[in-house]
Amino acid sequence: RRTGPSTGQFESFRKRSKDDISTGRRGSADRGRSGYEKYRSWSPDSYSSSMDNFRPVTLTVSSFFKQEGVKLSDEDLYKFLADLKRPSSVLKRVKCIPATLKLDISPCPEEPRYTLTPELLRVEPYPDDKGRPTKEILEFPPKEVFVPYTIYRNLMYVYPKSLNFANRQGSARNLAVKVQFLAGEDENFALPVIFGKSSCPELSREALAAVTYHNKSPDFYEEVKIKLPAKLMETHHLLFTFYHISCQVKKNEPTPTEVPVGYTWLPLYRDGRLISGDFTLPVSVEKLPPNYSLHHPDFQIPSMKWVDNHKGVFSVSVRAVSSIFAQDEHIDRFMNLYAAVQEMKIPPRMNEIAFENELKRSIMDINAAKGETLVQFLPLILDRLISLMVRPPVIGGNIVNCGQSTFEAIAQVVLTVHGLLDEKNDHNGRNLLLASYIHYCFSIPYQGLIHQGSSPNIGSPHTQGYATLGRPSSLPVSKANYQRSSSNPDLAGSTPTSPDLEFSTFTGRPLDRAGSMRTDDPGQGIPKMRGKKLVHEELALQWVVSSGSTRELALNNAWFFFELMVKAMAEHLDQVDKLCVPRQMRFPDHFVDDVTSLVTMIIKDVVDRYIKEPPLIKTLNTSLAFFLHDLLSLMDRGFVFHLIREYCRAMAYKMKQLSDPTSLMLLRLDFLRIICSHEHFLPLNLPFGTPLTPSGLHSPTSSISSRSSVTSSTTLVDRSRANFYTLSPQFRSQHFLVGIVLSDLAISFDYSNPVIHHRAISVIHNILYNHDLDVRYTDPEVKSRVATLYLPLVAIVLEALPQLHDPGLDTKVKGIGTLGLDEEGDKINQRVAMAIAGSNVVSRIHSSVSIAQAYEDSNDGSKARKTPLGLESTRNLLLCFLWVLKNAKQSILKSWWSELPIAKLASLLEVLFLAVSNFEYK
Repeated sequence: RRTGPSTGQFESFRKRSKDDISTGRRGSADRGRSGYEKYRSWSPDSYSSSMDNFRPVTLTVSSFFKQEGVKLSDEDLYKFLADLKRPSSVLKRVKCIPATLKLDISPCPEEPRYTLTPELLRVEPYPDDKGRPTKEILEFPPKEVFVPYTIYRNLMYVYPKSLNFANRQGSARNLAVKVQFLAGEDENFALPVIFGKSSCPELSREALAAVTYHNKSPDFYEEVKIKLPAKLMETHHLLFTFYHISCQVKKNEPTPTEVPVGYTWLPLYRDGRLISGDFTLPVSVEKLPPNYSLHHPDFQIPSMKWVDNHKGVFSVSVRAVSSIFAQDEHIDRFMNLYAAVQEMKIPPRMNEIAFENELKRSIMDINAAKGETLVQFLPLILDRLISLMVRPPVIGGNIVNCGQSTFEAIAQVVLTVHGLLDEKNDHNGRNLLLASYIHYCFSIPYQGLIHQGSSPNIGSPHTQGYATLGRPSSLPVSKANYQRSSSNPDLAGSTPTSPDLEFSTFTGRPLDRAGSMRTDDPGQGIPKMRGKKLVHEELALQWVVSSGSTRELALNNAWFFFELMVKAMAEHLDQVDKLCVPRQMRFPDHFVDDVTSLVTMIIKDVVDRYIKEPPLIKTLNTSLAFFLHDLLSLMDRGFVFHLIREYCRAMAYKMKQLSDPTSLMLLRLDFLRIICSHEHFLPLNLPFGTPLTPSGLHSPTSSISSRSSVTSSTTLVDRSRANFYTLSPQFRSQHFLVGIVLSDLAISFDYSNPVIHHRAISVIHNILYNHDLDVRYTDPEVKSRVATLYLPLVAIVLEALPQLHDPGLDTKVKGIGTLGLDEEGDKINQRVAMAIAGSNVVSRIHSSVSIAQAYEDSNDGSKARKTPLGLESTRNLLLCFLWVLKNAKQSILKSWWSELPIAKLASLLEVLFLAVSNFEYK
C-alpha cells in the first residue's frame, strides 16, 4: 500500500514486484486525534529534510497475509496482530523484520509561536516566515463539548472507507479513488478547496487515496479535508471517480496509467441543510449523465449502468465542523424560515397559512435540538428569537402573533443551557455563558438615528433588522394597561399603536397592505416586517402578560431577562442620545407602568412562595435586587425608590403575620445589601442640605433683613438638628436607603436568631467598609460629612447595649465608678460630666436619677427580652460605632451629647468600655 498525493507517483508503482508492497503511509495532519489540541507539524519548506527521519518501511508480505489479502480493514488488521502472539506453525514461518518508530514529543509552551489554525491561518505572535510552524489539530472529542462558536470555521472531512468491486465485470484490481468538490457538473467546476498534504500546494482541486495491489475490495485510510464555501447551493456535491492503476506495460501497446472504472457522487446541500454522516453509495460504470447532481445516487436514473445492480458498494463518511451550518434539523429549519422572513420571500411549495404555522412550530421546536449544537449556535439563536419578538413579520396584511412564542422559546433555551452547563452557574444562579452573551454579544441593531415622527419605509428591502425607536411622536401615549401590544390579539385596544392604525383613524378605512405574496416588487414582498417595537419594552410586556408554564420559565431565569432588559435600555438611550436627558423624560409612561407591574408581580411571588420554593425565591429575590440596583443608573431614582419602598412594605406586612419571619427577614437583608452596593450609594441618600450638613453658603454682604432673619431661624435649626441624630421620619425621608438599612438593623436586635443579627450588622459593616476604602471620600472633611449620615447608628448601639458581648462578664464590676462615678456610685463626678458634655449639663445632674440604678434597671428589662449578640457580631457592630465617632465632626458630637440625658451618657461610656474590652490585645 502506498500513499501518493499526485497521479504521477503511480508510475513508481509499476516497478514494484508483486511480492513487495510499500506499507509506509503518511496520513493527513488531522489523523490520529487523541484529545490534545496541538501537535507538532513540519513545514512544507522543510519537508524533504524532515522526512529523512520518517522513511517508509518496505516489508515483504508473507504467504500468511497473501491468503488473507482481501481483508485489510482495521478490524482484520487488529485480529492479525492478536494472532501474532499465539503459537502457530504458520506463524513460525513468518519472518519478523525489525523496525524503528521514532516519535518527537515536546511540551507546548504557554504562548506558542509560529502557530497555524486548522484553516492554516497564522496566529499571533508569528514573527517571521523562517520559524518552524506548529499546526493546531482540530479535535473530534468523543463526548459533547458545550462551547459556542466564537470564530469562523467551515470545514468538512471526507473519509473514503471501502469499495467492493468483487462483482464488477472486467479487470479492475489496483483501485484508487479521486475526490473532488464540485459547484457544477463539469470538470471545470471543481473548486480549489481541498487542503493539500505536506509536500503539496496549500489548496488543490482533487485528492487521491492510496492503492491496494490486486484487491477488488480495498479499504481506504485517507482523510480529505475541505474548506467549505460560506454559501452552499444544491449544485454543490462531492464527486468520486474510481481508477484502475495499470502496473504492467505491454510491448508496442501504449497502456494508460489510470483507467476510470466507476463514478458516484454525494449531494451536500438539500432543503437548506448540510448533509453529513455515513453513506453507502452505488457506483455507476459509465460516465454520469447531465443533471445527475440534482438527484441522490440512490435514485434510479434511467439508462444508467450500475455496479452490482445498483447496490451500495462504496462506503464513505462525511463529517463537518461548521459555524455556518448547524446540521440539526430543528435549528436548520428555524434558521431557514428566519432567512425567508428577512428576505421577505415565502419558500416554494408553501402558502401564507402554512408558512405562519411552520414559523411558529420551528420557534417552539428549537429546544428539541441537540444540546451541543444548541450551545454552539446560542448567540445566533437568541439574536434571531429576540428579533422575531420585537419585529414580527406581517403575512397577508396581518401581524404574526409570535411574541409569546418567542418569549417562551427564549426562556426554554436559557433553562436548557442552565441545565447543560450547571458547573458554570455562580452562587447567584447566573450562568456565565449566558451572562457573557448579554455582555459581549447582544446588541440592539443600529440602523441610523430614526427621529421621532419619521415614517421610514418598513417594506423597503434595504431596511433590515428592527428599528431602535418606539412609537412616533404623532401617536398618542396611552396609559391604559397593555393596550399597545400588536403581537397579542387579546390585548388590542382602541389606541392607535402603529402608522397603519393611525392612518385608519384619519381616513376611516384601513390601510390596504395585502396583495399577492409573490409580487415582482421587492418592496411589497411578504412577509413584511414592523419596526416600531423596542427590546426592553417588549420584554417587559411579554413577561407581564405571560401565564402558566411560560411565566414559570421566566421566573426561573429572571436574572437573564432582567439583565437583557437593562442592556437594551442602556443601548437605546445611547442610540437616541438620551443619556443627558432628565431621567423623567427618558422612558415613556407605558414602559414605566410595565416595570411597576412586573416588579409588583415578582414581589408577590417572593412573599407568597418563599416557604414552598426556597431556592427559587432566593434566586428571584437576588435577581430583583440587582435589577433595581441597575435601574438606579438609568431611570428616575424617585420611581426606583418607590419600587424599593413597595418591596419593604410588602415584606413588613407579611412578617407581622408570621410567628417566625426569619426567612423573610434574611431575604430582605440580602435585598438591601445588593441595593446598597451601588457605586453612587452616598449621593443617592442626599447627604447634604440638612441642618447637620448645610450645602448653601451665606452671602458675604448680607442685607439687613437677612441678618435679622438669622436669629429667628436659629431656633428652628436647633430643633431640626435633633431629628437627624436618630431614626426620625425626617431622617428617613431625607436619607432613604440609609434609613431603611439602619431601621432593619434596629429591628434585627428584636429577633432571637443570631443569623439575623450577623446579616443585619454585615450590611452596615460592608457599607462603611466601602466608604473607608473609596478614594472619592479620603478627604477628612468629606469623610466627616459621610460619618454624619450614620449618626443614628450611635443611638442604635446605645439601645442595644444590654445585648453586647462582654468578654469579662465573670469579673465585671457592677458599678462604673472608675469611669467617673463617685465612691457611692449614685452620682456622676461633676468634673467628668463637664468635660464630656459641657457646663450646661451640671444644672441637670442633681435632678437626675441615679445613673447606676437606671443602668441596672434598663439592663434587667432588656436582657429578659432580647438575645445577646455573639462575639463576632459585637465586634463588627462596635467597629461601625467607632468609625462614626472617629470620623464625625467633634463639634456635632459635642452639641448632640450636651443635650443627652445622664443615663444615655452613662450608656455611651459603657459602650466605649466594652469596645476596649472586646478589642483588648491579650
